[in-house]
Amino acid sequence: MNTGFVEELRWRGLLQDIMPGTEELLNKEKVCGYIGFDPTADSLHIGSLTQIFTLMRLQKAGHKPIALIGGATGMIGDPSGKSAERNLLDETQLQKNVDGIEKQLRKFLDFNGSADGAELLNNYDWMKNYSFIHFIRDIGKHLTVNYMMAKDSVKNRLESGMSFTEFSYQLMQAYDFYYLFTHNNCKLQMGGSDQWGNITSGTELIRRKGGAEAFGLTTQLVRKADGSKFGKTEGGNIWLDKKRTSPYRFFQYWINTSDEDAKNFIRIFTFLPKQEIETLITEHEKDPGKRILQNKLAEELTTLVHSKEDYQTALAASKVLFSGGLSDFQKLDETTFLELFEGVPQIQLSHDELKNAISVVDLLSEKSKIAPSKGEARKLIQGGGVSINKEKVESQDVLVNTSHLINNKYIIIQKGKKNYFLCLVN
Repeated sequence: MNTGFVEELRWRGLLQDIMPGTEELLNKEKVCGYIGFDPTADSLHIGSLTQIFTLMRLQKAGHKPIALIGGATGMIGDPSGKSAERNLLDETQLQKNVDGIEKQLRKFLDFNGSADGAELLNNYDWMKNYSFIHFIRDIGKHLTVNYMMAKDSVKNRLESGMSFTEFSYQLMQAYDFYYLFTHNNCKLQMGGSDQWGNITSGTELIRRKGGAEAFGLTTQLVRKADGSKFGKTEGGNIWLDKKRTSPYRFFQYWINTSDEDAKNFIRIFTFLPKQEIETLITEHEKDPGKRILQNKLAEELTTLVHSKEDYQTALAASKVLFSGGLSDFQKLDETTFLELFEGVPQIQLSHDELKNAISVVDLLSEKSKIAPSKGEARKLIQGGGVSINKEKVESQDVLVNTSHLINNKYIIIQKGKKNYFLCLVN
């Protein structure tokens, strides 16, 4: 067995809290450990990658991982790290979310059906027939209100208020650990640092009700170097579902990370060995402009979350803007093509106009207002500052017509090196 799971978390800068005896247990025997994922949406986002990687590292170290879907706890909502109560989901939406997350988690862990293989469980299966009266009698009596109120997830909400529904979440998660300990010999619970209170409540329930010892550890919450929240952009979350976040946008997120973040993320979000990571960082620092770390991050993560083919498509699409020609743009699917030009000024033209052809001077001045006048348009062309579909316009006599259409719908105009305009032809 490959021991050193905790040591790996430590050198990768991930380990936050760990209960006494946890590392010794992991180095001594094969351990079953779990992490819970509440189905708040029908897809996980990159904020969940830390815990996905933790389960994968646990399995690679020779231990047995359980990914627990919170079909029951998801009906309540975890108050940890939240300033306000979540909106409660109806059962139809909740089931859709559960199905989506289960499908995603199966991509990352080895569910080979053996005694050592990963398991995917749903706490709704053991909570659905557990009556409220029996739960309160059997479980509630083992954790005092004083004990539960001492947890940060509760203390931080006392001023703004917390419903009994949310207050009970801690007890339900504690019971999950007790259930898995009893039925699956699961001795370890893991999670982000905001889960420490819930995890220790589980070990305490196991101690008080079962008279046994269980263990826990947490990983650091990943933050960006500028203090902003990891995984968030102006457009919202970066999702693992390609229908929500395309492979190209996913790829671009990692390509555009800062140098400081890339040095951190290459340790956290890859399985590259320590020596290779140190070599990559050294090479990156020699010439940051090559963005060696960002390119490696984008390759590793796009391939892992999506596929090698999706990575290659995203890589090709990103290169098209710099060195592609008409045929390269025509190879892109429409979603990727439009994402290349997201935020670019758009110009509306009609097919009828193009059938009769438009002079490039009129296109730049009258149709698009890229140039303030025909005279300025001619100067731009004479100075070599205009390209149509990545081909430099050599003469002011060029006529733009339907032969210039990409996928029968688009024309790309470039002014200088960096200013793009997209013509939409209806």
